[in-house]
Amino acid sequence: MKIPDILAQKRPAFSFEFFPPKTDDDAAHLLATARQLKELDPAFISVTWGAGGSTRRKTLDIVSAVKKDLGVETMAHLTCVGASREDIDGVLAEIRERGIKNVLALRGDPPKGSTAFVTHPGGFAHANELVAHIKRFGDFSVGVAGYPEKHVEAPSLEADLDHLKRKVDAGADFIITQLFFGNDDFLRFRDKAAARGIALPILPGLMPVTNVGQLKRFTTLCGAKIPGDLLQRLEAVQDNAEAVIRLGVAHAVAQGRRLLDAGVPGIHFYTLNRSRSTAEVLKTLRAR
Repeated sequence: MKIPDILAQKRPAFSFEFFPPKTDDDAAHLLATARQLKELDPAFISVTWGAGGSTRRKTLDIVSAVKKDLGVETMAHLTCVGASREDIDGVLAEIRERGIKNVLALRGDPPKGSTAFVTHPGGFAHANELVAHIKRFGDFSVGVAGYPEKHVEAPSLEADLDHLKRKVDAGADFIITQLFFGNDDFLRFRDKAAARGIALPILPGLMPVTNVGQLKRFTTLCGAKIPGDLLQRLEAVQDNAEAVIRLGVAHAVAQGRRLLDAGVPGIHFYTLNRSRSTAEVLKTLRAR
């Protein structure tokens, strides 16, 4: 089923994101995690795409296994990095053959060791070009990324929203945001998007904090801010793994409650391939 159809039927819709495993053991663990999270009735599960398609096989194998073996709808990520149009057509053909209906179209981050995105000579420079190409290729539902605090390369939030509008105009069907920890940033972004005529469903992306060092690395890479009071509380207990997890769950629950009260169509959880914190947050939100 296509994600817009799911969102029309299931409100609020909760979804989970995984990254591809590196080894067979990791793959088995990931599928076990997905099986645990299936009990929470997710709207869909997405799997990320490695730089330059480095995890192509694992990404497609996981989305196929989750859909076929677990009966959960899935979405494959797809990027422009290191790929020609012919490469992308090959991936899309395989996605279609595997029965996957949903694709998240991203420009993608530079490969490890590179500091800037380089357009493949026969590829695409921007996500809106990839969106339009996917729509021409076949009958897919296409999601795109939104950045409540702007993309790290964008000169301003306004410029970034202009680019989001180009992705929407190219045929995007829904938006999933980068992770954030301050709801005001998301609500401001949503209002500004609406003012630009963007009327698509916007799913906010939340990541329950499980490790302070990891949190700092992630936010440095993606440009998200850590609210000062949250960082202070986390640093005070950063040597106590259980206390960090409890704080992370509590903050994500508080975020989720306010977002649901604000009328979001659902929440997309960045799981880091773990089930515990995400499950606790979602169970608490559903218990309201």
